Amino acid sequence: MILTADYHTHTPYSHGKNTVLENAKAAKKNNLQQIAITDHGFNHLLFGLKRKNLADLRNEIIEAEKLTGVNVLMGMESNLISVDGDTDMRKEDLQYFDIYLCGIHEVLKYKTFADMRNIMIKNYIAYKLGRVPAQKVIDTTTKAYINAIKNNPIDIITHINYKCYCNLEEVAKCCADYGTYIEINTKKRHISAEELNLMAATGVRFVIDSDAHSKDRVADTKIAEELLASANVPLEQIDNIDGRLPNFRFKEYKVKNL
Repeated sequence: MILTADYHTHTPYSHGKNTVLENAKAAKKNNLQQIAITDHGFNHLLFGLKRKNLADLRNEIIEAEKLTGVNVLMGMESNLISVDGDTDMRKEDLQYFDIYLCGIHEVLKYKTFADMRNIMIKNYIAYKLGRVPAQKVIDTTTKAYINAIKNNPIDIITHINYKCYCNLEEVAKCCADYGTYIEINTKKRHISAEELNLMAATGVRFVIDSDAHSKDRVADTKIAEELLASANVPLEQIDNIDGRLPNFRFKEYKVKNL
């Protein structure tokens, strides 16, 4: 298994240690065709990307691509901020980006306090206590994911089930229907082999991403390789390995709508 592209990396524009160029150089060193710079979304209270910095980020991406020959995509790991499926990627923001990731994080500005309570607080309390949350909490998180996938042209759901638990099968079915990928994250152990098998059975497509916060982790696949060794997922269902590149829905959305 050889990684073709890494679609989840961070820089000092949010919570990463290395520059866009340094990440791109790491991608070239690891023979990647593409890399995405996907800093944390605007509503992250500690590490959120700032809208005022979007032009500077784009300029760094253009320069990094020119210097390395690696295709560098400008993206964002947006935050799911409501049960209705809102994210902190507004419609007017879409024009600035090439790829659209979305996940659930702590320390966010949620749409309402009720959204914060129902999506994060209840899940996080269960996580800290080492318990699976109540079924109602799981159902609410599942609803939030599904609404986000239906209402936004999201390319990749990041580190699903990490601290926020959902019905993986139902979310995977929705992703398969709408053309959204589920990430196998190699920074966090967020799913088991059995859970990966459950999602794969829906026909959903996967990508392997490093979630690199430093250049030395760009293109890392260790956790994914360990997980796949225990699972029954055919490698043909993973679209950023062995020379393959994904077909992202956001690109098609931009052609039709922007």
